[in-house]
Amino acid sequence: MHALTQNRVKLMDDIDSSIWFVAELATVGCITWRQRKHIIELEHSSDRNNKLLEFLTRRSVADFQKFINVLYREQAHLVPLLVTDGGKIVDEILNAIICY
Repeated sequence: MHALTQNRVKLMDDIDSSIWFVAELATVGCITWRQRKHIIELEHSSDRNNKLLEFLTRRSVADFQKFINVLYREQAHLVPLLVTDGGKIVDEILNAIICY
């Protein structure tokens, strides 16, 4: 989850926090339905993304892996922002995507 904090500004700009994406995050359980409701009530995408990232930093590692999985399916171009170790995607993240 360090990469989430490290790349927060870029993620805030680039995540497409549509109603459908946020609903998918709630469906898989990486955010709660109450958090989903709070996010979609925000008018600006930057505010929605900021709140989403705030919620994600408070969730478990397992929930973060669920987020990575949904992001990989819906907005794969953002997954490289969640890399570590000199630009190599961490094996645990890949395993989470493949095994979930």
